[in-house]
Amino acid sequence: MTLRIVVADDHGIVREGLGALLSAHDGYELIGTAANGEEAVRAAVMLHPDVLVMDIQMPGLSGIDATSEIGRVAPDVAVLMLTMFDDDESVFAAMRAGAQGYVLKGAAPDNVIRAIAAVAAGEAIFGPGVARRALAYLSGPRVDQPAFPELTPREREVLNLIAGGLGNSAIAARLGLAVATVGNHITSIFAKLQVAGRSEAIIRARSAGLGDH
Repeated sequence: MTLRIVVADDHGIVREGLGALLSAHDGYELIGTAANGEEAVRAAVMLHPDVLVMDIQMPGLSGIDATSEIGRVAPDVAVLMLTMFDDDESVFAAMRAGAQGYVLKGAAPDNVIRAIAAVAAGEAIFGPGVARRALAYLSGPRVDQPAFPELTPREREVLNLIAGGLGNSAIAARLGLAVATVGNHITSIFAKLQVAGRSEAIIRARSAGLGDH
């Protein structure tokens, strides 16, 4: 059986390098690429790969937000994060968004191939450094969970500003984002919180203590 792979990364050299790596291994086929999060979501829906290898930081929709959206519109597609970011916020945001694996770009090529096979088989896999970080987090003392844990850190930041009364343009200026990107975040927030609109989201957010910007 051949695993069908899509690679989402905003750097062409990374897409080409992963394509060459996959072509050198029997049983792996690169069926598409994406240069940003929106393209990654479209590829998941249109091409329905077995695995989508995803970078975190991309223009427009981030890899974490794209992973969350793929979980909604193409839940059978397994997502493997392949990124240079190994900070706690990135790792756990990816896990919350539904990524089944998290491997750093400095990993050996054979480890990347094994990680792709693992997530395709339904396993959760993390690179050694990331795995140690996750185990330390899980075995450490419990801390209070932030409000709305289903949201990514960026979505929670946007919700906080919504609760503070800011409009989309003001939020975009405050966070250095495009207005369209803010709109995408808000759509995702409304869906995750299952609210009908901005007013209901503000009520929920303020009741949870958000709105101090």
